[in-house]
Amino acid sequence: MKWYEKNKTEVLEELRSNMELGLSSEKIEERQLKHGKNEFAKAEKPSLIKRVFHHLKDISTIVLIIAVVMSFMLSLRHKESFIEPLVILSIIVMNLILAITQEGKAEKALESLADLNSPSCLVIRDGIRQEIDTVELVPGDIMVIETGSLISADARILESNSLMVDESSLTGESEPLEKNGLAIPEGKVPIAEQSNMLFSGCLVTAGNGIAVVTETGMNTQIGKIAGFLENTKKGKTPLQQRLDKVGMNISTIAIISAVILFIIGMIQGSDFWNMMLLAVSLAVAAVPETLSLIVTLTLSNGVKNMVKKNALIRKLPAVETLGNTSIICSDKTGTLTQNRMSIKRLCLYGENPVKDSDEFSQNQIEFLKMLACASNALIQIDEDGSPQYIGDATETAIIRLFHEKGLDKDQIEEQYPRVAEIPFSSERKMMTVIIEDPKGGYLVLTKGALDRLPFNKISLENKNKIQKLHDSFAHDALRVIALGIKHIDVLPSEDELESVEKDLDFSGIVGLIDPPRPEAIKAIKSAKKAGIRTIMITGDHAATAAAIAKELCILSEDQKAITGSDLEEMTDEELAASIEDYSVYARVAPADKIRIVEAWQKKGEVVAMTGDGVNDAPALKAADVGIAMGKTGTEVAKSASDMILTDDNFATIVEAVHEGRKVYSNIRKTIYFLLVCNLSEIFVMLFAQIVGWGVLVTPVMLLLINVLGDGIPGLQLSKEESDPRIMESMPVKRTESLFSGGLLHVIIQQTAICSLVVLAAYYVGSYLNIGIQNPSDEIGQTLAFIVLGWTSILHILTVRSRKSIFKRTFLDNPSLVISMACMLLALVIIVIVPSIRTALGLTKIELHHWLIALGLSIVPTIVAEIRKFIDNHSENSEYEELEYSYK
Repeated sequence: MKWYEKNKTEVLEELRSNMELGLSSEKIEERQLKHGKNEFAKAEKPSLIKRVFHHLKDISTIVLIIAVVMSFMLSLRHKESFIEPLVILSIIVMNLILAITQEGKAEKALESLADLNSPSCLVIRDGIRQEIDTVELVPGDIMVIETGSLISADARILESNSLMVDESSLTGESEPLEKNGLAIPEGKVPIAEQSNMLFSGCLVTAGNGIAVVTETGMNTQIGKIAGFLENTKKGKTPLQQRLDKVGMNISTIAIISAVILFIIGMIQGSDFWNMMLLAVSLAVAAVPETLSLIVTLTLSNGVKNMVKKNALIRKLPAVETLGNTSIICSDKTGTLTQNRMSIKRLCLYGENPVKDSDEFSQNQIEFLKMLACASNALIQIDEDGSPQYIGDATETAIIRLFHEKGLDKDQIEEQYPRVAEIPFSSERKMMTVIIEDPKGGYLVLTKGALDRLPFNKISLENKNKIQKLHDSFAHDALRVIALGIKHIDVLPSEDELESVEKDLDFSGIVGLIDPPRPEAIKAIKSAKKAGIRTIMITGDHAATAAAIAKELCILSEDQKAITGSDLEEMTDEELAASIEDYSVYARVAPADKIRIVEAWQKKGEVVAMTGDGVNDAPALKAADVGIAMGKTGTEVAKSASDMILTDDNFATIVEAVHEGRKVYSNIRKTIYFLLVCNLSEIFVMLFAQIVGWGVLVTPVMLLLINVLGDGIPGLQLSKEESDPRIMESMPVKRTESLFSGGLLHVIIQQTAICSLVVLAAYYVGSYLNIGIQNPSDEIGQTLAFIVLGWTSILHILTVRSRKSIFKRTFLDNPSLVISMACMLLALVIIVIVPSIRTALGLTKIELHHWLIALGLSIVPTIVAEIRKFIDNHSENSEYEELEYSYK
């Protein structure tokens, strides 16, 4: 219903309410049953079972589950130990526990940030003014509105007195809007122009009034946006898409390899169940079961580091996605700017302009005193001694500068007592205050728009000078407020007060603007250096937005600003074609923000959207990474986001991007590490079966190597530090593969070398007569086991960096070096201790065999070092540094 079109009598009749008495207890109870509580519908949290099944959908996890079932069946049939299926099962369980607990921690942290917008409000019920919880409001309730009130429901204004409301959280407008219960707009009127309405979540900055509640809960404007979020689906992040593809490819290779191995074995006359066990083991060996675990740990480590930097991650994949961000679509008000109107320039009649930071002359101080006398804003000192400014944004800007210049408002008011006031109105665009003149008589102070103030006759030359001064302020998107003064001897009667608003002497002007955050300017420059483009999206005026964007280094000469009305006339195809031309979007609606985000995504860009208002929430959810403000952000915005800035600092985003890039780099290292290990296992097993060598290593041996050689050292890759130059390169494109930059070639190279040395080890042990021991399959298997395990462990040194392993110190990641040393020793112990050796089907080997195994195990590292040397000394190296994965 269009409540703004009805007069107050019609509204009260429609809602069956009374302005003086409010609602009766019976009506309140009846309406609460009908309309429910004044709160948002809370999304049902998924049960533990649902969360578990969600994480079990991963293709590599499904393969592991199948392997567990088959391995259990085979162990039962052969009456063997259940070590293999239990180890695989434990890995699956660890992955689940890590993923679910990390999500739970993020949700708890979010709940701790949650803060009720307004826990109580003042209403008239049964003829009595009383304070109630906001959730108890119902349509028809009469609300009492005062300066500082946070509106608790949508309402139609019945009475108002100089009422000003900040609707920036809903509309994006940085300027408070004047509200008037007598105004009745007609036709289709946007929210920002419904001057007789109040909206939930908005702040009263000045004045007071009485209003009747028209909508509560999900029916409010905020509630409708919150409901709209449910229809905005969140797509998979680029990392999830890449890992899904890697998982699918690896699983396909695993299954095909297992089938080939099984078929070859059956052709060669091997036992059916033995080949079935071997095929299942190969499939398990081929699937990097610790990949999901290491990725989760890497992301979790990134989350911990970001919390230290005031960024709370709600969803794990957002860590890496943020690192790949190429576009940041940022709300202006409160995010890039301080959401605090400030005087930037001041100019007295006949003088040159001065900045707010300059030393003021006595005349300028007197001018500021008169401006303060003509303002109703108040100063309150908090318990910690910091000042709080309450009132209209323009007037708080005046009082803030007044206070910063060391002046005391109470003293000024004592010196110049106020005797009368003509309130500001949007029609007149000015307000007047009459104060006592210490010299006798009264001073009339009128402040407002320069073109509305009735000045004395000014010469054409001076008039042009004043207009030129005004235009120079306006050109810089400064909002201009002028002050006119005159002396009167006699105070007119209350009915004739407005007669004093004429023949004023022009005193001077001030220029105001919502200033940009200083740290935001630096952050935007850092982001640009890292190949990230910042886009400003705001509900503010185009001229103001463009001026702020230039100051923030967002809007360059070859880029343009566009308004929401112009955007509305463009089709999605036209917007997608011209999206790169625009860096500023002004006067936009929530739906426009989603269009902008999606247009950039169609270009293959990874988009982050920042914001704090309800109007930002749908775009926050549609973006690849939604970033909400923790302090000033609404609960709707926080709930729609992937990340929350607990310090509301735009600069924190750049720090988070750095952490995200490090995470992506470490995930690439993990994939490089695990694929070489697992693919070499597949190759040697298939080759041995094809040439008739039989089983190169047993299923249990494979499993041990996967856990000890790959898994435990691999977990420490999550703690690797990134290259310091990582923020000097371009973001990874959405369509770019995890194997880009020559990584696939290096994986193939190292897989081939690792496979060859393992096959060489088996051949030496099985066929070459060296020392006192005769060659045998058992010696071959034992040597293959040792070399396969050692090469896997030593391979981690290669993947750490494209620099030589000798240029990295142990202190860079001590836990990685310690885990490596422990696992190398563990494999030695397995072969040396007779009981363990016998249980695993291994045999005792001589010293020369150990030396051969050691020599073969370091060959892949030597080959990798040679490749690194060539790459790092070549002008056209195809393969970029792993930790520097952003060209």
